[in-house]
Amino acid sequence: MATTTDDPDNPDPVPGMTDTPFGSALSERYLVYALSTITARSLPDLRDGLKPVHRRLLWAMRAMRLDPSQGYKKSARVVGDVIGKFHPHGDTAVYDAMVRLAQDFSLRYPLVDGQGNFGNIDGDNAAAYRYTEARLTRVAIDLMQGLDEGTVDFRPTYNGEDEEPEIMPGLFPNLLANGASGIAVGMATNIPPHNAAEVIGAALLLIENPQAELAELLEHVKGPDFPTGGIVVDSAETIAHAYATGRGGFRVRARFSTGKGTDGAWEDSGIEKLPGGTWQLVISEIPYGVAKGKLIEQIAQLIADKKLPILEDVRDESAEDLRIILEPKSRNVDPEVLKESLYRLTDLESRFALNLNVLDATRTPKVMGLHQLLTEWLQHQIVVLVRRAQHRINKIDDRLELVAGYIIAFLNLDRIIEIIRTEDEPKPVMIEEFILTDRQAEAILNMRLRSLRKLEEMELKREQADLTAEREELAKLVDSPARQKTRLRKDLEKLRAVYGLETLLGARRTTISEAAPAREIPLDAMIEKEPVTVILSKRGWIRAQRGHVAPDQWGEFKFKEGDELLFAAHAQTTDKLLIAASDGRFFTIGADKLPGGRGFGEPLRLMVDIDPEARIVAMIPASAEGRLLLASTSGHGFIAQMAEVVAETRKGRNVVNLKPKAALAVVRPIAPGDDSVAVVGENRKLVVFPLAEVPVMARGQGVMLQRYRDGGLSDAVSFAFADGLSWAMGGDSGRTRTENDLAPWRVARGAAGRMPPTGFPRNNRFG
Repeated sequence: MATTTDDPDNPDPVPGMTDTPFGSALSERYLVYALSTITARSLPDLRDGLKPVHRRLLWAMRAMRLDPSQGYKKSARVVGDVIGKFHPHGDTAVYDAMVRLAQDFSLRYPLVDGQGNFGNIDGDNAAAYRYTEARLTRVAIDLMQGLDEGTVDFRPTYNGEDEEPEIMPGLFPNLLANGASGIAVGMATNIPPHNAAEVIGAALLLIENPQAELAELLEHVKGPDFPTGGIVVDSAETIAHAYATGRGGFRVRARFSTGKGTDGAWEDSGIEKLPGGTWQLVISEIPYGVAKGKLIEQIAQLIADKKLPILEDVRDESAEDLRIILEPKSRNVDPEVLKESLYRLTDLESRFALNLNVLDATRTPKVMGLHQLLTEWLQHQIVVLVRRAQHRINKIDDRLELVAGYIIAFLNLDRIIEIIRTEDEPKPVMIEEFILTDRQAEAILNMRLRSLRKLEEMELKREQADLTAEREELAKLVDSPARQKTRLRKDLEKLRAVYGLETLLGARRTTISEAAPAREIPLDAMIEKEPVTVILSKRGWIRAQRGHVAPDQWGEFKFKEGDELLFAAHAQTTDKLLIAASDGRFFTIGADKLPGGRGFGEPLRLMVDIDPEARIVAMIPASAEGRLLLASTSGHGFIAQMAEVVAETRKGRNVVNLKPKAALAVVRPIAPGDDSVAVVGENRKLVVFPLAEVPVMARGQGVMLQRYRDGGLSDAVSFAFADGLSWAMGGDSGRTRTENDLAPWRVARGAAGRMPPTGFPRNNRFG
């Protein structure tokens, strides 16, 4: 019975099988895959800035004669040629690469001229390749200039049926001009687009002075020049460090602008005035790589989530030019605050990471700084220049050989004709008699009769002289590095004239302008300011009713059965409310966070962690410069700055330290003109003393305001002594009474006091 390789009892190994540890076999194969990904897919070559798929696309389109002066051809045909002859991968990957080469918002200098839907800045995809057409651009032609002049090596295609160039020889600095991005195995690259004229200017500087400092190069290369414009807001030091090391990043912001002024400068405020004193912001450029549609969705979501309440609406009015309109909540919104908020919360400011990781001339991945990258690119261009010259020399030598043979034939024309007519094999006879090469003899035999003119002989001698002179110049070029630099400089200057900053294609689009230090945006700037009346009930339900309701109408507020008004205060939505509890803790709630006034509100205890045993003794809108008079039932008190008692957490802040069985009883704002304090006890004794005798503290028990033999403090208030002491009269009249002669009660702080003036409320409260 015959055995098979699947037989477990068969001791013979499978033919070609080797016994290798699994780990080493896996690592060897993975290394091959990783190297293939790095060198043949993801990283661009510094010499032409292209990956293999891009290089093959351009080569195939050149073979199809899709020059800028010719008509378009279907993209499907281009993709078919590429995957059939040069690039054995999927058609989707090839077409996606081709689409990117045609997008003027992806490439600073597009290499493909697309006709049809090749996608847009909104983030929409291109149409299928059966619907679109393409041809090469002038930039692509410049990048491939010299392919027929022996400037680069060619290699067989994957199936051996054709050849493809290993590199593109053109002088256009494509790597920096168009940038590149890719992720390989264990490494990545990310190179922003730059201005070609600036890159050429830096290259010319290096030709003159190979040891030029980076700072000198950066006088030419200002920074990235993105196809979508925008503003790079990093400092000069940050930009210099990125180009020195090859790693870093650039912060790119959208441009707020209503267009260019008469002087050609951008009007970067972006504020467009509208009737009635209103205004709107106009975005004319967005950061590179940000899809406009997703950006607008992002801003709209902020509005829907109420994370940017100072912004009312966003809409897209783009046509040929980008135009995004931002409508503020009101005309009182600070435009700069709105911009800063959008920079922080949206992709109107994005970061482009710089990673100059490229393949050098030996196809070795390396992270380079700007100086090294330009130096090696210039070395490649010198090699191309020498190879082109040597290729031309070889062509001239071939032609001179033939021309010399032609001249010999004209000088011995009769004998040549005789040999041709009489000899059966004229070539050997001609070679021997006139000392000709095989090529010369063959060329003479192939001459047309019409060439046997005296004029032709004169033209040949003139051609021989011209070719000899050209060869001498080319030989000097090949042998002289100085001449090579001079020739390269002239060629670069011609190219810079084509892509100069004054041309439509070469004009810089991205502005390099360091941003001012980030400004602190006050929290209330993010809230639409409008008046509200805050209502707190005795059972702890709180709400905010729009507008300032007059105090004489507070009795009309509705509450749940068994509940009634405890505190009401006029405030703005931008205010912070201080809630003081009897246990000495203060809590803070934003007025904009309160529920509306249509219902009964929400329990305050769901918003802050107030002790169940504590009662609320005050609700006051906080102000930055405001002060509070705090007093406990034990008769102790002090002055606190409102800004220092604001709490940031639900648990609040402990401000007043209380003696056993004591409670916080008084929390009253101090008016700017107040200079005295009046304190009344439960024993109906009143004292008046200067406000200056009360210390200012952030936290503590305070000092003794009034001494008691029985009971404790009932109420305290600050007032202006010259205006007298006022208190509310009983009933619903709303009238007050003022006592101007307070000398009998004016004593030192901490005294026991005496009975108050006639008519003082029986509840021992100032109102």
